[in-house]
Amino acid sequence: MKYSGIGGQAVIEGIMMKNKQEYATAVRKPNGEIEVQKDHYVSLTEKVPFFALPFIRGVFSFADSMILGMKTLSFSAGFFEDDIEEEPSKFERWLDDKFGEKIEKILMPLVMVFSVAAAIVIFMVLPLGISSLLGPFITSDTLMAFLEGIIRLSIFIAYIKVISHMEDIRRTFMYHGAEHKCINCIEHGLELNVENVRASSKQHKRCGTSFLIIVMMISILFFMVVRVEGFFPKVISRVVLIPVIAGVSYEFLRLAGRSDSKIVNLLSKPGLWMQNMTTSEPDDSMIEVAIAAVEAVFDWRQYLQDNFPEGKEQIK
Repeated sequence: MKYSGIGGQAVIEGIMMKNKQEYATAVRKPNGEIEVQKDHYVSLTEKVPFFALPFIRGVFSFADSMILGMKTLSFSAGFFEDDIEEEPSKFERWLDDKFGEKIEKILMPLVMVFSVAAAIVIFMVLPLGISSLLGPFITSDTLMAFLEGIIRLSIFIAYIKVISHMEDIRRTFMYHGAEHKCINCIEHGLELNVENVRASSKQHKRCGTSFLIIVMMISILFFMVVRVEGFFPKVISRVVLIPVIAGVSYEFLRLAGRSDSKIVNLLSKPGLWMQNMTTSEPDDSMIEVAIAAVEAVFDWRQYLQDNFPEGKEQIK
């Protein structure tokens, strides 16, 4: 495997691929055609040099992924709004009359803030609350922190299990698999075509799922060391330490994406295992969408010639 620098995410009936400041979103429209939109995005870590420092860049890279993710999801959803025949509610009509085309720019930050707040409550506060109920029976703070981490991980797995039964989510997981397969195909020196992509792995060490699992595992270690008395001080400590944990987790994920060492591969196993739940095998039409997104922002032929010279003639 050789690092390519490209990454992406699944959207509604499509895939977004990003290479440096360029990104492209490819969507399979209801009529079967593939629509590709190409644009530029300058990350927060590029705008502010301080944000690019090790152990700090992780938080802002996560923010970048949320901003770009919301933007590309909104683009892909636009192709399927006509399929929904529900009448807009009075509140929706009021929002449209009041803000018009600005509504999307207003709602996007609100949705992001709500999403982050909900994630903190579900995956930080709730596990702490459940584990605190066992406080009278467990006297070891270390064991309590470990139990809290296991509860947090269990809630996350249960959440993925529940949403994976939804038809739209199942298809998104298939596109997620197509995204990984395309990147793996290129980074293992294979020509980018449907056959080679189909044969590639749907697991990748730089996946966002792996990042979340790493965050949860590292949080167990942090909370074993950080000792705070009282439920509410513990809640505050969990929230305050989130950026620190995210920063450490990002550095490991960054290392994992560039390393093939046995130790790094071993530590990456839990995240790769979890990807079995968030990725599924795509069909050929989904792979075609993924290839279209890659080719809009990445010259894979030149990349293969530069990094895999043994196959240079075949690639030409």
